[in-house]
Amino acid sequence: MTGSLATIGYALATLGPSIGIGLLVAKTQEGTARQPEVAGALRTNMFIGAAMIEALGLLGFAAGFVF
Repeated sequence: MTGSLATIGYALATLGPSIGIGLLVAKTQEGTARQPEVAGALRTNMFIGAAMIEALGLLGFAAGFVF
């Protein structure tokens, strides 16, 4: 019973970061389409933000093993 609950918990923990990555990439593409000259800066900020969002996903994954 606990194994199935941990699997459901991890699935819910990955939902937030996946939505975050999708919004991040969508807004970066929108910003690049509006002002192509800032594409380099937007790309750098996107990668930094994506790394932070992925870190939250990994914390959710690790919390499933700890608790």
